[in-house]
Amino acid sequence: MSVFAAIDSALAAFAAFVWGTPLLVLLVGGGLFLLISSRARPYRHLGHSIDLLRGKYDNPDDPGQVPHRQALSTALSGTLGLGNIAGVAIAISTGGPGAIFWMWVTALVGVATKFYTASLAVMYRGRDAAGELQGGPMYVIREGLGRKWMPLALLFAVAGLCGALPVFQSNQTVQLLRESFAVPLGWVSEDNALLFNFLVGGALAVLAAIVIAGRIQRIGKFAVRIVPGMVLFYLVLTLIVIGYFWQQVPGAFALIFSDAFSGQAVAGGALGAVITTGISRGAFSNEAGIGTESLAHGAAKTTEPIREGVVAMTGPIIDTLVICTCTALVILLTGAWQHGEGIEGVSLTADAFSQVFGGIGPLLLLLMVIPLAFSTIVTFWYYGVKCFVFLFGNRFQGFYTVAYIALIVIGAVASLNAVNSIIIGMYAVMAVPTMVSTLLLAKRVNRAAHDYFTALAREEKTAAPPVQKREA
Repeated sequence: MSVFAAIDSALAAFAAFVWGTPLLVLLVGGGLFLLISSRARPYRHLGHSIDLLRGKYDNPDDPGQVPHRQALSTALSGTLGLGNIAGVAIAISTGGPGAIFWMWVTALVGVATKFYTASLAVMYRGRDAAGELQGGPMYVIREGLGRKWMPLALLFAVAGLCGALPVFQSNQTVQLLRESFAVPLGWVSEDNALLFNFLVGGALAVLAAIVIAGRIQRIGKFAVRIVPGMVLFYLVLTLIVIGYFWQQVPGAFALIFSDAFSGQAVAGGALGAVITTGISRGAFSNEAGIGTESLAHGAAKTTEPIREGVVAMTGPIIDTLVICTCTALVILLTGAWQHGEGIEGVSLTADAFSQVFGGIGPLLLLLMVIPLAFSTIVTFWYYGVKCFVFLFGNRFQGFYTVAYIALIVIGAVASLNAVNSIIIGMYAVMAVPTMVSTLLLAKRVNRAAHDYFTALAREEKTAAPPVQKREA
């Protein structure tokens, strides 16, 4: 075994180890604790999130950098895309249809987790080296738990710096563009594939630099324009496929539920593999408890932390319960998961769309994936630069940006299995300080939520029109 192969193997083992049972228990068990601790209050106020996203409570004079809707779109742009398409396909390929059920479980408890983490991100915002107000798990730990917990804050910042690298997104985006578009048209062969990857990677880097130059304000405006449209476009595509196979939909759901507790579709009938795959892929899908979403929600313009918590908790619903379920149904209904031997990730999803749309299927998928993957790239820069500034100050962030742009190109042309293992492993490491700090500070969120929702109920009651009495 070569040195590089040994490094790849060691890093893959590291990623598998940190995503083991203890972390899955922390994410799901911690989410269940928060759900019970909140008495399911967040779930009862989902309607309030619509008013917040419509801008009913927006105040441009509030502290922060972007409105609620842009903060949510930025957070979603970091999770939607390849995670919902390739991630679901990988979950079904490795864990069987039952893995989808356990992805749903992470989403249901993730609603509560995101409510708490986003509320804390606003409640305990802190000043960075430039004196600018910032939010995120490292600031929550420093401002909410005190200086003695700083090692935990530093751990998150280091893991976030490594986990928010753009190499995976640029690599997969270029691969999908090459395989689904350029190769069928005869534009790319084995001889010029590297040049094609380099040119596309360079174009992605230039476009990313333009958006990044506007910092979170421009990223938020970009995300709020791209994310909703692409989500609706993808939903239309999947609903067409689901409608085409509508008679088989009940059977697909029955398969998901039965396999979730039997594991019969997995080699060897390993139920543990079904549960582990579903929970880990669910965590990757909605990032509830990982902490990255708090970096975006902490930038929201608001003086009410609970408001941002209410907005954030819609993320797992949109991301996992809606988008991932639609992807799963497409793969199951078309039978692509059974006859696509050796096909994994985004290629499996593309193959499923080809069953209904023919050769144009992968191209339609491409139209949705590339804008969302690009939005993820620029969002990850924002996450990474916040971690960098927390660790090293504001003075050298320009060097980080240059390195980040270069990594977009490197990711497009290189096989980066080792780096991808590092990124996957760092996501798990980020979850530890995020969940620990959230569980320790949960009571403060409960008190703030009680006060906020009590005042909201009083306000709604006062604003309600008086009941007209009937005349006798």
